[in-house]
Amino acid sequence: MNTGWVLILLTSFVAASFLTWMVRRHAISTRLMDVPTERSSHAVPTPRGGGLAIVAVVLLVLPWLWLHDGIATSALIGWFGAGAAVATVGWLDDRQHLPARWRLLVHFVAAGWAIFWLGGLPPITLLGWDVHFGWLGYPVAAFYLVWLLNLYNFMDGIDGIAGIEAITVGLGAALVSWLAFPDSSAWMAPVAVAAAAAGFLVWNFPLPRIFMGDSGSGFLGVTFGILSVQAGWLAPELFWAWIILLGVFFVDATVTLLRRLLRGERVYEAHRIHAYQHAARRLDSHVPVSLAIGTINLLWLLPVAVVVTVGASDGSTAVLVAYAPLVVLAFWMGAGSAD
Repeated sequence: MNTGWVLILLTSFVAASFLTWMVRRHAISTRLMDVPTERSSHAVPTPRGGGLAIVAVVLLVLPWLWLHDGIATSALIGWFGAGAAVATVGWLDDRQHLPARWRLLVHFVAAGWAIFWLGGLPPITLLGWDVHFGWLGYPVAAFYLVWLLNLYNFMDGIDGIAGIEAITVGLGAALVSWLAFPDSSAWMAPVAVAAAAAGFLVWNFPLPRIFMGDSGSGFLGVTFGILSVQAGWLAPELFWAWIILLGVFFVDATVTLLRRLLRGERVYEAHRIHAYQHAARRLDSHVPVSLAIGTINLLWLLPVAVVVTVGASDGSTAVLVAYAPLVVLAFWMGAGSAD
């Protein structure tokens, strides 16, 4: 890593931390506060919208990454447009709670924009078979992005969880990208996202002085979706590696959603019955839960992702292996079960 890369990462961290402080001051002065309800996981009113700092830093870094071959031109256009749209509607929702149908409309338009520039869903190897999606890859990939950005929002419910996920997944993705293409700069994009998330986390964990809000969580979700699709076009095993790294969020959100659907609940309504929320109440603390998720990402999911990247296992098989204990853990912690 040359000094230029080090400087841009340090600048991203410092800038995100400073901008988070500025957003916090703005939120306090304009009373943009997250007021606790019976469905909240916090007890005192807290400023929200701090994720806007992550958005600003990452979008400013994108052209620099492009100039240094960190991302392709198509990814730059798709990522910038989709990320800005998702962050904007998230910021508006943070301020005045937009109807779900309008948020989803913007999410699908943003996802469609990104997937158009990325070229659809890349071919993947599924249980030994090479699957080429063709034109079907466009809607499938769009739904994938929309689900990922929304589940990231769903999972942003306790102190530090979304920031720690962004840091550990970003660093893990950078490692597998480097292992696959050691002479490429593709690994720098997820590191830049991790650096910006770390700058925000200074103000969010362990003491939550500001929340990320929908602007940041939605942006991180669509960002990781775009990066995973782009990685899949470089090498199919990298797409599976990304899916593995995001396992905790995928499993908890999906199990919770399916159990709520089976009970006929309105899944777009707020709740606090994810596995991580049950765990935080049992322990009467957010800190150990968020740290545990980061530990799972680094000590369990990352090694499995590395195994896939070096070609020692089929990607789809490895996902099943990686997710199996997470599903068991999710049910054990009560994901989707009523309080």
